Amino acid sequence: MNLHDFKVKDIKGNEFDLAQVSGKKVLLVNTASACGYTPQFAELEELYEKYAGDSFEVIGFPSNDFGEQDPGNDSEIASFCQVNYGVTFPMMSKIKVLGVDAHPLYRWLQDELKTEVKWNFYKFLIDEKGNIVKEISYKTSPLDEEILNWIEGN
Repeated sequence: MNLHDFKVKDIKGNEFDLAQVSGKKVLLVNTASACGYTPQFAELEELYEKYAGDSFEVIGFPSNDFGEQDPGNDSEIASFCQVNYGVTFPMMSKIKVLGVDAHPLYRWLQDELKTEVKWNFYKFLIDEKGNIVKEISYKTSPLDEEILNWIEGN
C-alpha cells in the first residue's frame, strides 16, 4: 500500500485520486485556519509556486482535531485560505487525522511510521512512488533547508 492507493475528496467535494500524483514528490500537511502555525500557509504556497509541476506537489488536509482550530466548513476554509494566503495548492475536504475516525490515509501514514500526528501543520514527505520518506514537525517551516534539499534531490 502507498499514497497512490488512496482517493480523497477535494475541498469542493470532488473525488481526488492520489494516483494522479504518481511520479511526483509530495508534501502532505494537515492544516488549520486559526492556529499559531497558520502563517505556514504562506510558506506552503511559496514552496508550491517555486517547485510545483511535473515533479512536486503540496496537498493540504484541513482538520479540527487540535484545539478545534479549524471549525469552519469546507467552503469557509477554502475562502479563508484564498483570501488570507492566496493558496493555490490542492486543498482537500476537512478530515479527522486522529483516533478511530481518522481518515484511512492518515491512519496509514501514522501506522507506517508508528507515530501520531502531533499538531496542526504536521508534514509528511512522500516519494515519487508513493512511499513515505519521513515526517516533519509542525514547528518546522515548509521552507526549511531539509525540505528544500529533499525536493531538489540534494
